[in-house]
Amino acid sequence: MPKSPIIQSDRSYTFADYFKLNFAPRDILAYFNVTLQRQAMTLPCFTGNLERLVDLKQRIEESLPRLTLTSEAARREFLIAPVLMDVLHYTQAILNVEYTVFVSEQLKGSLDYLLQNQQTFLTIEAKNEDLERGFVQLAVELIALDRWLDTEQPILTGAVSTGSIWQFAAFDRQNRLVYQDINIYRVPADLEELLRILVGILEP
Repeated sequence: MPKSPIIQSDRSYTFADYFKLNFAPRDILAYFNVTLQRQAMTLPCFTGNLERLVDLKQRIEESLPRLTLTSEAARREFLIAPVLMDVLHYTQAILNVEYTVFVSEQLKGSLDYLLQNQQTFLTIEAKNEDLERGFVQLAVELIALDRWLDTEQPILTGAVSTGSIWQFAAFDRQNRLVYQDINIYRVPADLEELLRILVGILEP
């Protein structure tokens, strides 16, 4: 008997629905004719002066002991947003929050943070602090952006974050290949390295 499809073509799915699916990431991406590859990614790294880094790190370190980060809103507002706001300062990118995309009934929903200048970079918050399921949602959103954006950018990059942990991904549009970085970056311990990567990706 034929194997039942992971994604039902007659059903409607939002990006958030892919977070909830109990299937292997490779099988979910295979529905979109995309292959998954896990490896240590070589990411751009900004080498210039990050004049606001010390202040950002101090603010995060001072607030963390006093914050209750059990809600998604708290993690987004106090950990993810401050990092991205500094990225905007260094790169002059435009930030779209809860950016709505509709490609098809299987590729639709809102993107948490979409940063754009000459490059496009996507950041999503991992619901329930589940990085692996969050990565699947990120990968599907990158696949949707491939069809949504009118850009020649050959590689679309993104990150999934719990606020305190970040993991990067990249979508090779021509080869239909999603890379999942096996490295993770912790905030505040790896804040400088994380910020240099984010700025390096979007550096004008």
